[in-house]
Amino acid sequence: MALEQQIQKDIMEAMKAKDQVRLSAVRSVKSAILLAKTSEGGAKELQDEDIIKIIQKLVKQRKESAEQYVAAGRKDLADNELAEASILEQYLPAQLSPEEVEAKLKEIISEVGAKTAADMGKVMGVATKRLAGLADGKTISTIVKQLLS
Repeated sequence: MALEQQIQKDIMEAMKAKDQVRLSAVRSVKSAILLAKTSEGGAKELQDEDIIKIIQKLVKQRKESAEQYVAAGRKDLADNELAEASILEQYLPAQLSPEEVEAKLKEIISEVGAKTAADMGKVMGVATKRLAGLADGKTISTIVKQLLS
């Protein structure tokens, strides 16, 4: 089943179960998909890879919002954002562990021939393409910095 149809099905199930957190999270994905489809120059049909990128962006936004809520002393709002993020993460492919990311990055560094921190841009360009959807950009960046320093 295509990811978009799965999301639509999950909206209906969340409505029947009266699960407000799940409903809110999944509706936000549906909204972002519709926005991407109808935006100027947007594709009329989105592939699963495009939808995964949208979901990754939404998860990242939820986590950043939660951090800001915690800093402002609003744990109740932060908990809601983190709950929605965990629901959205169920639609994403399994993430690589930090050890697996490090192993892949070592391969990329040897391919590119990077030696110093000045070569980080070359490594990040290749790494973000190869590990798209499998690892968070922040994690990739942190490990590359460690390996090149």
